[in-house]
Amino acid sequence: MLKATRVGQAGALMLSFGLCVSWARAQEAAALPAQLQDFDAYVEAVRKEFDVPGIAVAIVQDGKVVLERGYGVRELGKPAKVDQDTLFAIASNTKAFTATSLEMLVDEGKLSMDDRVIDHLPWFRMSDPYVTREMRIRDLLAHRSGLGLGAGDLLYWPTTSYSNREVAERLKDVPLTGGFRAQYAYDNILFGVAQLVIEQVSGVSYEQFLRTRILQPLGMSSTRFNSDFLKPNDNVATGHAKADFKDLQPAPRMTWSNVAGAGGIYSSVHDMGKWMNAQLAGGVYTDARGQQQKLFTPQRQRDMWSMVTPIPVSESKIETLKLAQPNYLGYGEGWMLSDYRGSKLVWHTGGWPGMVSRVTLVPEKKVGVVVLTSQEVGAAFNAVTLRALDAMLGAPQTDWLGAYAEAVKKQHDNADESWQKHVAARDASSRPSLPLDKYAGTLRDPWYGDVTIAREGDKLVLRFSKTAELVGDLSHWQHDTFVVRWRERWLNADAFLNFSLTPDGAIREARMEAISPLTDFSFDFQDLRLAPVAPVAKR
Repeated sequence: MLKATRVGQAGALMLSFGLCVSWARAQEAAALPAQLQDFDAYVEAVRKEFDVPGIAVAIVQDGKVVLERGYGVRELGKPAKVDQDTLFAIASNTKAFTATSLEMLVDEGKLSMDDRVIDHLPWFRMSDPYVTREMRIRDLLAHRSGLGLGAGDLLYWPTTSYSNREVAERLKDVPLTGGFRAQYAYDNILFGVAQLVIEQVSGVSYEQFLRTRILQPLGMSSTRFNSDFLKPNDNVATGHAKADFKDLQPAPRMTWSNVAGAGGIYSSVHDMGKWMNAQLAGGVYTDARGQQQKLFTPQRQRDMWSMVTPIPVSESKIETLKLAQPNYLGYGEGWMLSDYRGSKLVWHTGGWPGMVSRVTLVPEKKVGVVVLTSQEVGAAFNAVTLRALDAMLGAPQTDWLGAYAEAVKKQHDNADESWQKHVAARDASSRPSLPLDKYAGTLRDPWYGDVTIAREGDKLVLRFSKTAELVGDLSHWQHDTFVVRWRERWLNADAFLNFSLTPDGAIREARMEAISPLTDFSFDFQDLRLAPVAPVAKR
């Protein structure tokens, strides 16, 4: 009887809790703008359309939470649900935290954004002496260095064994493909340098600075510096990727411990709501004692949200998406800047193995929207973000889901067309110029380091020496070109490997490039210049 009574009491408590939750949800729904009354159903439709296991969303306005909740499951095939406290990798949304940290140090008089990087890191080198000398702190945050898109990302993507300092030191050998401050080209590696500046100037690790100066003051108690800081009982989502762009599966958890300032943070929409409100309030927040405090001054806010690097606006080929096409686009300090329906937007996206996200602020309306997802499809966070913005701005309801579904289909159709062009150009009857054993050996790139090719049975296997996940089997494509098929199929980064030979038939160089236009730009294979390493003479 006693056991039965306890079970009955527990059941009654659970029922009471469930009724309280249902009542709270009903009250929250009643307070939502009319266009958000069907928001739950809309997000679920987005999840289904784009095959996303878990999505979390928060909307804030005027310092208050309008909505914060989760949808779906933390990991495919497991019952644990996503909620407002579920942690996701926010990836490049970390960049705004890094920019804010530097501007806080400006407020303290410890540096100027116009300081040269070498004023604080005397060892810092780019591949061009002029760029080395003239690179300013602000340049680290604005994607205008002359580096190409994603240059140097293979130094830490996927996870490598290089340290943050080693990654930064290898910049001296990463090629510049454009003029200094001449055009926009997104990079991650310079935010790793920015992290080192923060540590040098503040005298503490960036993790400690972030935790004590931003996360704790704002009450972002669940947020983690990077995946290495996740705790066993954390409520955390698993990322998912479509292996070979087809089969959805969990992606292994990775770390950017060597360039965390570019994209390391894990956070929840509950915590990110606090971050958005602090940003929208010009750095003002209320501390644990109920006192108003400031993270940074209004001038620092203006600097972060002022355009440093203009970005050309591309016209969408999808009619509906033209409604979201900005009149201007640019990058400030750790933030993208554009307009939408007559209002300025301050926003950023983030991409991580298995997770993508978007944070969007509308400063004049004091509105913020964050969408965190556990699948590599940006169409999902865009469709959810625009639906939320329309509701908060009182704009007409638009079929963003249908528009982004059409856009994704076009991307995949274009990728299929690209592959068919490769197939049509292939001389399938050709043979390699050399016996397979002659292609084996160690190849070295000036900035990445060593890549090895070994004969294993009847095939060649390529390995990146500092990247455990980059192990691939080579198959002959045509002439002296091979296809690298990575054993980790969720990477979706198969590549061509082409050998050039000397007149005497020795390997002079090998070059790589991703096969599919859908491959993430951080697989910057095209920047590698792989040359044979001469064997050490035996004595």
